[in-house]
Amino acid sequence: MTSLRDGRYVLIGTLGEGSQGKTFDAVDKREGRPVAIKRFDVRGARAWKDVELAEREARVLSTLSHPKLPKYVEHFEEDGVLYLVMEKIDGTPLSVLRKRGDATEADVRRLLVDASEVLDYLHGRAPAVIHRDIKPSNVIRRPDGSFAFVDFGAVRDRLKPEGGSTVVGTFGYMAPEQFQGRAGPGSDVYSVGATALALLTGEEPESLPHKGLTIDVDAALGDRGDGTLRRALKSMLEPNPDARPTRIAPLLSGREDDESPRLADDWRAQRKSERNARRKARRDRRFARRSGRFSRGIPWPVELVVTLALTIAQLAIVLSVQVIVPTLLFMLSALFGPNLRAAARRTAGAGARAREAIGRARQRVGGASDDEGNVRVKVEDPRVRIDHEEEAPHEEGEDAAEKEPLKRSKRSS
Repeated sequence: MTSLRDGRYVLIGTLGEGSQGKTFDAVDKREGRPVAIKRFDVRGARAWKDVELAEREARVLSTLSHPKLPKYVEHFEEDGVLYLVMEKIDGTPLSVLRKRGDATEADVRRLLVDASEVLDYLHGRAPAVIHRDIKPSNVIRRPDGSFAFVDFGAVRDRLKPEGGSTVVGTFGYMAPEQFQGRAGPGSDVYSVGATALALLTGEEPESLPHKGLTIDVDAALGDRGDGTLRRALKSMLEPNPDARPTRIAPLLSGREDDESPRLADDWRAQRKSERNARRKARRDRRFARRSGRFSRGIPWPVELVVTLALTIAQLAIVLSVQVIVPTLLFMLSALFGPNLRAAARRTAGAGARAREAIGRARQRVGGASDDEGNVRVKVEDPRVRIDHEEEAPHEEGEDAAEKEPLKRSKRSS
């Protein structure tokens, strides 16, 4: 028997093999538990992209924690080979159930319920995790009847700035937009629908009746499945990504219009809006902290001195910049022309602005809110772009295309 990691892991069999590596059945002797170990030979990789996908799978899996996903143990390199160690999930792959014809309608409903829970978890992360390769061989029915989702070899957790991505997945289970490298949450919904239909019919999706690009669910099911299940599968297998749901749960309830995320009306715009809202909330919190800094815990003698100094400065501004200097300039304009009168007005205006700024400072020292001090920064203007906030590394193409007009508007304002 082959061992790895100085004898910690002992390989006892093969669980599966794909284009990106082979998965072994193994035992973790240190912990006394069964594990699955995925091997990827870096030296035999056809392209660097294959290596990148292997490293991404390990990185993403290490951040996930869900009872219906395999638990990450570790990953390491040994003799030029990458290994990913994860919890072994006992059960039967749906590919085996499909071939045997053992799946029932109750199994399919349970599959959709479990898939809904898992996809909500994956797609709700920041950034969203897109599986991109849900199919019968990557779904395990466990002994208790629940379903687990495995093999994150095609996972994506970033969006390229230019908006595209590598085309990965399995023919028949891939949503049409994946052929253009545009996988999103709705793409995983499509794959789950295709997997459920394959499980019910025992056929591969590409072998089922079609109407144009759409799988004919009614013709494929015949007399199987009630109305709710049929409607759910039809919605999930909608070839147009803009008309396909991004979540499964509302479909199962029979109230498809109850939840706004049901349709992929504009997933990218929705996520951008959420990021902007978080940035605005952080900006408001920082402003509130700055506004209240002088009013929390400052000794009253210090507050008295600061208030007195600001009052003196305000009086000095009024007397010198708003009264004395403008008056002298206005008198001299009789000899040197209207330019000095304009200078007098500008000086008086500058003095007024300085006096207002000092007044706001006095209010902050006294504990006034930003509304009382009239210093709230309004960020509702859609032209304003907050450049100092941290931007997520998965900015999408449409977002990037909008940046240039936003910058021009900001400069013009």
